Amino acid sequence: MSTRALRIRRPASLALRVTALVGMATTLVFLAFSWLIVRSLEHHFAEQDAGELRAVADAVIKPLRDAGTIADDALLRRRLASAVAGHHGVFYYVADAAGTTVYAGEGPELSSLAASRRPAEAINVRELAGWQERGKSYRGAVLRVDGGAAGQGAGPYTVAVAMDIDFHLSFLEDFKRMLWLATCVVLCIALLVAWLAVQWGHRPIRKVNARIRAIRSSQLNVRLNPREVPLELEELVASFNDMLARIEDGFVQLANFSADIAHELRTPVTNLTTQTEVALGQSRSADEYREVLYSNLEEFARMSRMIGDMLFLAQTENDPHNLHRVEMDLGNTIKGLFDYFEAFAEDRDMTLQLQGRIEPIRADREMLRRALSNLLSNAIRHAPRGAAVTVRLGQDQGSAMVSVENPGSKIAEEDQPRLFDRFYRVDPSRQRKGEGAGLGLAIVKSIIEAHGGEVRVTSDDAMTRFCVVLPRD
Repeated sequence: MSTRALRIRRPASLALRVTALVGMATTLVFLAFSWLIVRSLEHHFAEQDAGELRAVADAVIKPLRDAGTIADDALLRRRLASAVAGHHGVFYYVADAAGTTVYAGEGPELSSLAASRRPAEAINVRELAGWQERGKSYRGAVLRVDGGAAGQGAGPYTVAVAMDIDFHLSFLEDFKRMLWLATCVVLCIALLVAWLAVQWGHRPIRKVNARIRAIRSSQLNVRLNPREVPLELEELVASFNDMLARIEDGFVQLANFSADIAHELRTPVTNLTTQTEVALGQSRSADEYREVLYSNLEEFARMSRMIGDMLFLAQTENDPHNLHRVEMDLGNTIKGLFDYFEAFAEDRDMTLQLQGRIEPIRADREMLRRALSNLLSNAIRHAPRGAAVTVRLGQDQGSAMVSVENPGSKIAEEDQPRLFDRFYRVDPSRQRKGEGAGLGLAIVKSIIEAHGGEVRVTSDDAMTRFCVVLPRD
């Protein structure tokens, strides 16, 4: 069921979208064009028919105008019958003021047309009526015509004229079929051209895809040249190169991390192995064995802390938004840390100072406490004896700032960006038994970034300062 749902949600291919769009656009254009041509032809034929009917009406009206001078009705009918000699496919009907038929020729029943339509003053396209009768199509109009002078004629006449338009309709039907055929042919050609154009246009994408498929983990230094692709793909290639650079950096860091883990674990394992071999080399007293076990326990505790720190980093980086935010007072938190590190500071004849104040913020209490604890521990450990470690609090409209400062030797500028890397130490030879494995500042960075903040370091000959910036919201 899920596979079927995925198939339903899959977007249509670019080739199908472009081809369908071109097909719909071409069809709409040709339909509009065909409708315009057909309407123009229909209007042209209507104008032509109106002109023909006007000529017929003029020929019929002439004897009616002279009706006052014609005493014989039969003579009037003969003149009406011969009025349109030479015109084919035209018909007319004449009735007097009383509605009596004066003349009716063969063809359609024009008396019904004369009775159903209001007579017009002149024949034009708007006054034409169309209808079908006995399988034929006709177009006609009705006129009101004045007779001769008063007392001489029969008064106003009603004249209905019509013509057979089957030829015009047949021509229009043939023309429409030709237009439909042309539309279908042009549509097929347009779809074919659109499909070929899409395939041709996708060639650079297929080339880029082939080059991307050829990249292996050992070739992460390969970059695509944005100049070798069309302008539309340049940004995509640049984004891919950026992503590849980040992946390469991640692989390098992972490789270095694996090497660092192996190096860091090798030392305690070597110590444990050596001490155990020495202990087993000869018989010893219970106190001597107990001393060896205590020494081994210290190494196990160090390995446990290292493994715990690595697990914490993995959990924080894999799910950085899994925070339990509560309102916390950073001033009280730091005072509590001062109490915790008081014995450590007194042992080094150092003082801990807190300056400034800050409004409560929302953060994960335990995680932020751990980050500040790592910074404070790092500052105490690297400050000279008798010095003072100062924590400064500050805030602005959108951020809260915590600065941990300690005097001491300057950290070289080339080392500062790497201080937050795992297992990195400015001077590895200074590591002493019982100190951390070089994960403290990496944990600080991970926690602060999980809160949406940043941590940075500055150092000069007088002071080293770690500054944490946290969003207030």
